Amino acid sequence: MTRGRGFYRAALARRGAVLAPMAGYTDAPFRQLATEQGALWTVSEMMSAQGVLGAREGRPDPTLDLGRPFVGERDRVVQLFGADPDVVAEAAARVEALYAPAAIDLNLGCPVPKVRGRGGSCLLQTPGVAYAIVSAMRRAVSCDVSAKIRLGWDADVSVDVALGLEAAGADLVVVHGRTAAQRYTGEADWEAVARVAASVRVPVVGSGDVVSAADVHARRTLGVAGVMVGRGAVGNPWLFREAAGGEGAGHADRVAGALRHARLFLDFYGPGASLRPLRKVLPLYFPHRPEWREALVRVETLDDLARIVGEADSVGSAA
Repeated sequence: MTRGRGFYRAALARRGAVLAPMAGYTDAPFRQLATEQGALWTVSEMMSAQGVLGAREGRPDPTLDLGRPFVGERDRVVQLFGADPDVVAEAAARVEALYAPAAIDLNLGCPVPKVRGRGGSCLLQTPGVAYAIVSAMRRAVSCDVSAKIRLGWDADVSVDVALGLEAAGADLVVVHGRTAAQRYTGEADWEAVARVAASVRVPVVGSGDVVSAADVHARRTLGVAGVMVGRGAVGNPWLFREAAGGEGAGHADRVAGALRHARLFLDFYGPGASLRPLRKVLPLYFPHRPEWREALVRVETLDDLARIVGEADSVGSAA
């Protein structure tokens, strides 16, 4: 069962930060790590609404895997993208029935060319369609509904868009402080994010160029209800612990965290899974050990990883 509306406001009453959706990174094992370290909530990799409807329940499916929860996973938001209100609403209802997420988020910010025309930031050029999608989602599900936007397509229209999303029924708006045209260049405009937060009644979470707990604390002073962290948390889930007032990670934490990530990954993906997909992440756990990088990007098994980090005896221990 879903927990109904009100999740976002309750989560934001706590101190901390939110894990952003990142294609290729925020799968269930990494979301689990972030939650364990105090993330207020985590967001799945974006799922195609059309793909959700085309998947067959009970069979392995790469689209459904993006939102599939880890056993016991909590405080997870599933993100959808699409351009047809009826399709996205039906997909939202299916995701709610399958996975009982805390909330469902609409992606209005992805600037990647392969998504254009099918959702993402291109909908900022036709905001009326985005409002219709949110309104249809709101009618289709009982949990919180949100939208993650950029400032606009090639100019800042974020206040108007956020007001429209609020009127359509969004319970929260996430604002990345760049336009779609900027992609990931330049600096995120947090003054623009703050203007959105001051203009709507629903909570606004800011995103962009947040790579440390100090960044989280600084951005919170701008009047946003919360702060979202993306790549700054990859290889450093302890950022969420720091953002909540705890300590950062020492070497022993990083060794244990990398091994924990690997075990969670193998548990989730099952027999026959290789650690190859973690090769892009593992070196980020050890920025202070650059001499390990060459070996880490060749890891295949948990034994390989344990030997590199000097914890071979821990492989058979409990996760």
